[in-house]
Amino acid sequence: MGRIFSGIQPTGNLHLGNYLGAIRNWVLMQKEYESFFCIVDLHALTILPEAPQLQANIRKAAATYLAAGIDPEKSYIFPQSAVAAHCELAWILSCLTPLGWLNRMIQFKEKAGKEKEKANLGLYGYPVLQAADILIYKGTHVPIGEDQKQHVELARDIAGAFNRQYKVDYFKLPEPIILKTAARVMSLRDGSSKMSKSDPSDYSRIHLSDDPDTIALKIRKAKTDPEPIAGNPKAMEKRLEALNLLGIYAALSDQSLEKVCSEFEGVNFSTFKQRLTEKLVSVFNPIRQKMICYLKDPKTIDAILEKGSDKARSLASCHLNEIKDIIGLLKT
Repeated sequence: MGRIFSGIQPTGNLHLGNYLGAIRNWVLMQKEYESFFCIVDLHALTILPEAPQLQANIRKAAATYLAAGIDPEKSYIFPQSAVAAHCELAWILSCLTPLGWLNRMIQFKEKAGKEKEKANLGLYGYPVLQAADILIYKGTHVPIGEDQKQHVELARDIAGAFNRQYKVDYFKLPEPIILKTAARVMSLRDGSSKMSKSDPSDYSRIHLSDDPDTIALKIRKAKTDPEPIAGNPKAMEKRLEALNLLGIYAALSDQSLEKVCSEFEGVNFSTFKQRLTEKLVSVFNPIRQKMICYLKDPKTIDAILEKGSDKARSLASCHLNEIKDIIGLLKT
């Protein structure tokens, strides 16, 4: 059995993009892999969230994982900050990572933008901590979407640099699992931008916690165009917002985009939006109801996180001691 690591930042309500791009696939993968599904709260510190809000978001992310079907008896569910070995390994790996590798990372360039000189060190070094997240558990596979491949490639480069420096074969190079079923969900207001928790408009995304009325309102307001749906995706290549809604429907119904276009050929978007709303509500409302139940019982959430942290910490500590021995540090 392989071992996978993945995680999501607790920086707000998890949304449709998180579900279709990651969580839905995790639920299936936990049956085939030893699975570490982390709440990467240390990564969230790069935007300096308020302490009470961060705590609430960590519990909300855990409730979402559980409600969506991540089983704490099959998978490790824990906050990243509960396992100090992540940070210790990140420092060790940062001493092996050339600045040139980090300067090529697209995510830093996108997030820092024109304010590069004001960006914090955490944002710049984010990919090294991300590599440590995977390697501290000797992760063999990392489930990702096509747009996240660069980060796994860097983790592989860093693992290789460690092995070469110390003349060992300690880290196996983690393999990316490109999730063909991971939908790249775009903003409901701009079809050229990914759906994001950081978008200032709440109407740009569907939260997993949205009630049916809110979902219906957001889909009604979602940007489209006046043209009817074409019979194939190629005929709609320049209609980004329209394609996004069709892609969401296809992902939720486990159909190809070609089949959905064929099914709704000639239909206008006012009618299609009603169908999409029904599909979203049928998938998300059961998850939302379970989330509400978990969030009413924070002690249960904390107990699940504590159990997952204990299990993850035990393995991480074992590996960290092995690493310290290899590089010449005293084990503790």
